[in-house]
Amino acid sequence: GFPSPYLADGPKRKGLLSIFADHCSFVTGQRLRRACQVGELYSNLYSERTKWTLVGNFWRRFQSKHAPAGKLAAVLAGVFMWENEKIQDEEIRRCGLELEALESVKCLCTSSGSVAGQHESGWEVVMEKKDFRVWKRPIPNSHLYEYRVLGSYNDVTPRQFFNVQLDTEYRKKWDSLVIKLDVIDRDASTGSEVVHWATHFPYPMYSRDYVYVRRYDVDFGNNLMILVSRAVHHPKVPETQEFVRVHSYQSKMVIRPHKSFDENGFDYLLTYSDDPKTVFPRYCVSWMVSSGMPDFLEKLHVAALRAKNLEVGIHDYTGVIKSSDINRQPNQERIGGENAHTSGSGQIYA
Repeated sequence: GFPSPYLADGPKRKGLLSIFADHCSFVTGQRLRRACQVGELYSNLYSERTKWTLVGNFWRRFQSKHAPAGKLAAVLAGVFMWENEKIQDEEIRRCGLELEALESVKCLCTSSGSVAGQHESGWEVVMEKKDFRVWKRPIPNSHLYEYRVLGSYNDVTPRQFFNVQLDTEYRKKWDSLVIKLDVIDRDASTGSEVVHWATHFPYPMYSRDYVYVRRYDVDFGNNLMILVSRAVHHPKVPETQEFVRVHSYQSKMVIRPHKSFDENGFDYLLTYSDDPKTVFPRYCVSWMVSSGMPDFLEKLHVAALRAKNLEVGIHDYTGVIKSSDINRQPNQERIGGENAHTSGSGQIYA
């Protein structure tokens, strides 16, 4: 029979493939060497911060052109992809719209149909106290609940209440459940931060740890303080046997002063959910959250009062400008006390 053209061309094809592979390797090597030379040049010209800005810009350009390959390379290289994980301006804006919900909830709470109104939208009243009310509703396609807390305080300023939630070092002092609480990464363009938080859980459960990105904003024009947090994965904090990692977590808070940021009196609306990964039934988890909420809020309130009375020194986070300015930088001023504390967790409750 006639010889197969595929068999006849086999050696030639192998040779061509080999030449092509060698050429690709040569081109790749040349580009890598050129990149190293450019990097060495810039390292001699620019500061460390500027270098990381250049690296970030290069990474975003590469990612936009090669998204799947970029994600894989990020995982392999242990890179946290801020472009995908950071809290965007739109998320902050949507969270600011919670003010409308706060107003409507307050109106419902002052009428006899408050409970019914919440029930119609899926919210069920869990607890009513002097300074706050708690609702819950089932999360669709889940065994978990989402919680909403509407509260008011008249004996502390919004600025102090806001700062107390954000100051890591101070929380380590007033929250006895904290095991670890550290900011491990920051995004300079938006002010977003990644926080690693480990906390004790009620016996006999193991301690949990959270890795979450958080972003805060002070909107002076609309007289609002906004705080958004949600769980992320970060290569700097892999899971360990020491804690049970919580992968599902979200918290949104809006604070509205009655008058100004530095005068007593404000309302706050907190929307919160997480999956603590317990084997207990949903009603047990709901009971733990509902019973633990008043204790935590009271500790937070007392901590804010201590800050107000200048018994401790805390970081002032209200010096940030509106989120529409991407070059925002936090004010480094400290309020009260002799010892300064570093920045911290943006989470009110978990």
